[in-house]
Amino acid sequence: MLESIRKILGKTKNVKRSAYIWNAVNAIVSALQNPVILLVMTRTNGISDAGVFSIAFAIATLMLYIGLYGLRRFQSSDINEKYSFAQYHGMRILSCSVMMAACGVYCAYGVVFSGYSVSKAAVIMMICVVKCCQAYSDVYHGRMQQKGRLDVATKSSTFRYLLELVVYAAALAVTHDIIISTAAFMAASIAGLLLTSVNAGRDFGVYRPEFNGFKLKNLAVEGFPIFVSLFLNMYISNAPKYAIDRYLTEEDQAVYNMIFMPAFAVMLISNFIFNPIITTYAELWNDDNKKSIARLKKKVFGQCMLVAAITAFGLLVAATIGCPVLSIIFGVDLTGYRLELCIVMVGGGALAYTTYFSTILTVIRKQNTLLVSYGIIAVAARVMSGFLVVNYGMLGATGLYAILMTLLALGLGVIVYIGINQHQSLSSRGHR
Repeated sequence: MLESIRKILGKTKNVKRSAYIWNAVNAIVSALQNPVILLVMTRTNGISDAGVFSIAFAIATLMLYIGLYGLRRFQSSDINEKYSFAQYHGMRILSCSVMMAACGVYCAYGVVFSGYSVSKAAVIMMICVVKCCQAYSDVYHGRMQQKGRLDVATKSSTFRYLLELVVYAAALAVTHDIIISTAAFMAASIAGLLLTSVNAGRDFGVYRPEFNGFKLKNLAVEGFPIFVSLFLNMYISNAPKYAIDRYLTEEDQAVYNMIFMPAFAVMLISNFIFNPIITTYAELWNDDNKKSIARLKKKVFGQCMLVAAITAFGLLVAATIGCPVLSIIFGVDLTGYRLELCIVMVGGGALAYTTYFSTILTVIRKQNTLLVSYGIIAVAARVMSGFLVVNYGMLGATGLYAILMTLLALGLGVIVYIGINQHQSLSSRGHR
């Protein structure tokens, strides 16, 4: 059976076309997973359980970035294989172990000091296991992309996401119990990981991890700026959710996540467009000549225009039919949140830019510059979140999100522009 699955995942007539198609499908399924579960949860268990799931998913997603350690883009753009797959694999096992330890500490703190019920902490912990499976599978997917088979990686992710979604939704519909359903969700994620990513990964190099202390230390040092920046990016984007968890109700949490879904979709749609060409970006950058850098600049500009167009379309939809449609989908009256939806859509577009610019800075190996930008905005998030959410409620939460993402996008955009132009200038001098 395992061999048959590998053949299905690897079968294609056109690798490049398959990579684009499956990357798009994977992005769509990934984007739909959270809102579909939230929809089913709201209709089967009520808005309070939907709020518990929402904050659990947000916390687990933040913890996910500990497991990922920011190495996917570094790994997939490591076309000269400075580090072996076995070394990336060993590093990922360590980072996933730290991730789960951090999840345990957070849940214990929540029960003792933040008033979390044991059931809420259990839901958070189990969803963290799901995200840990995602983090672990990612090291295999990075290897597949590095070897020109992004299609296999995205097929694996898509099948796992679908399995998780179907199992969780079915369990909720049958049991109406958030604990039992989340346990089924976790089991489906582990099974999906083993059947797809780990199974298919055997065809792409060394299977066993390597724990060479010197190599792992170097990899940890090189990946640290990327990890911190992506972790802070997720903290910043979820800062309103953490503030709502602290100051408002589970029902408010659910409503915020409902109106946040279209904005998150903008970022995911933008991501699936540029993810397949990360390796191309690295090749153009490593060519180190004037024409290649000019082509890179053209691609960056084109992507920026595309993100702007997607954001504008999303904003138009949000301002017209957004709230009525969301109300029908979730079965909750959201008609009074049109302004908040429009504001959060602007933030979603800015998030797409921050993710994209972070990727570019990783490809051009300027990841150290991310730390200052993310650090400043993370401090701003911490300072502003309580004031805005306590005083302005949902409007303050959406405003906080849009302000933070826009400031971050502007700062990273300036750094990308300066970095590429400086390199182009040096390339021009070197080839005279």
